[in-house]
Amino acid sequence: QVQLVESGGGSVRPGGSLRLSCAASGMIFGPFTMGWYRQAPGKQRELVAIIYEGGNTKYADSVKGRFTISRDNAKIAVYLQMNSLKAEDTAVYYCNVRLNSDYWGQGTQVTVSS
Repeated sequence: QVQLVESGGGSVRPGGSLRLSCAASGMIFGPFTMGWYRQAPGKQRELVAIIYEGGNTKYADSVKGRFTISRDNAKIAVYLQMNSLKAEDTAVYYCNVRLNSDYWGQGTQVTVSS
């Protein structure tokens, strides 16, 4: 089993910044991808950013240039630095680890509002 614990969500004004963290524990072996997804009310869960074992990254077009994903393999942790936040970034953000299956965190709320 794999457990994921997220932190760092909250409320911020447009243009502000937040940093999300996710720590993984459990039976994690072999190469694995870590990432962040989000789900806004009434919408499907969507990819925000993923980072591969070797450090390559992939971002949703809507967050390119504003968000930065990083990982710490020693701590088995993934981070999401979010800058220049917009109202449309409001969502519940979920941490993901992909091994032979997908594992998800409990989600953390990010609200961007003036």
